[in-house]
Amino acid sequence: MNQDQLRKMRSGAGFIAALDQSGGSTPGALAAYGIDASQYSGDAQMLGRMHEMRTRIMTSPSFGGDRILAAILFENTMDRQVEGRATTDYLWSVRQVVPFLKIDKGLAAEAAGVQLMKPIPGLSELLDRGAASGVLGTKMRSVIKLADPDGIAAIVGQQFEIGAQVLSSGLIPILEPEISISSPQKAAAEKLLRAAIEAHLAGLGPGRQVMLKLTLPEEDGFYGPLAAHPAVLRVVALSGGYSRAEACRRLARNHGIIASFSRALTEGLQVSQSDAEFNAQLDRAIAEIYAASVT
Repeated sequence: MNQDQLRKMRSGAGFIAALDQSGGSTPGALAAYGIDASQYSGDAQMLGRMHEMRTRIMTSPSFGGDRILAAILFENTMDRQVEGRATTDYLWSVRQVVPFLKIDKGLAAEAAGVQLMKPIPGLSELLDRGAASGVLGTKMRSVIKLADPDGIAAIVGQQFEIGAQVLSSGLIPILEPEISISSPQKAAAEKLLRAAIEAHLAGLGPGRQVMLKLTLPEEDGFYGPLAAHPAVLRVVALSGGYSRAEACRRLARNHGIIASFSRALTEGLQVSQSDAEFNAQLDRAIAEIYAASVT
């Protein structure tokens, strides 16, 4: 494990850029960028266009380790290059941005008010490949839709079970049990989720730390106890479908938590923009998210 990267994640000022849209979410991300399905054919071309967009973001003068602590990558992005370097090497060696790897394979069908992760075949090999590539850690997402105690217990149990495997591989897991912002029971689900996470943190064992990626809560400061927990390296917030302005307003009211935004980061970026326009728009987004993350 790279100790410089670990120190940056533990105490650095800034936020995480989530650049990990995978097969299912890629068409929507490309459409928002101004590339519709008529402009590519098949998954290979689609992922190629997505990498072009990500490369434009990562090589922008605005994108650097002074404000961005880390970037979460889709496996396909990790396996590609940026300016002749492996993406992970480019991020850390050129931009001083810590690379993380998304490892989940999508969501299972809803049951008990939640969507667990689908099985992750070849996980051990993927973790070994990620470690060899230079990532500090991983990220995996599941979704809570209702305040069902059994469902939330299952989702947190699965996150920590896979998180333990990630820790054993020498990497830092980002556990992401997202609560849908459209849930009619969002506040109640948050109470169940925090209690379940605290119970599992108590059993992690000495010296083991995880990161948590959580939906911005209804009650300001609600996840403060998790951010202060000795078994938590960092709590980060997902934008979850909120606009960047709304996500940043909510984040600024939750001290000790930083952003890990995807759609809110790329909001307003267009393939048709000149490099000057693109870089200026990205710089405004990064500045806004950074300011909310350091309050």
